[in-house]
Amino acid sequence: MSTTADPFRLRQARFAELSPFEVYALCRLRVDVFVVEQQCPYPELDGRDTEPATVHLWLESGGEVAATIRVLDDGATRAIGRVATGAGFRGQGLAARLMHEGIALCEGFPITLGAQAHLQGWYEQFGFRLSGPGYVEDGIPHVPMLREAA
Repeated sequence: MSTTADPFRLRQARFAELSPFEVYALCRLRVDVFVVEQQCPYPELDGRDTEPATVHLWLESGGEVAATIRVLDDGATRAIGRVATGAGFRGQGLAARLMHEGIALCEGFPITLGAQAHLQGWYEQFGFRLSGPGYVEDGIPHVPMLREAA
């Protein structure tokens, strides 16, 4: 019986634990996905990446960041966001793998996220439900979603 080794390595770190090269690679992927591909007019820096409790999760292959998310500590809740997969790595379930990992980090807490409206159904497969009216962020329709504490 032969098994194929997983070419993706799961990584997890708080901002202070990231090397400058890792920070650059994570930011580069976000810029490629959100700014270049989706043509968001504004950089998506909100200052929350550097908060001591923020956890960055990513999958890398061959030294390249393939997909990333972050988990924020909002006190009584947690928030998952900045879900991004590089163009050359899509269709392999990488974002879903990271979502499962992120949800596991949030055990015992409700989790919020702001989903691009066209991805609402994708997030629903992880137990998220619409939690309010839609809104526009960076010119893209979004919906607030909540996953109750497990």
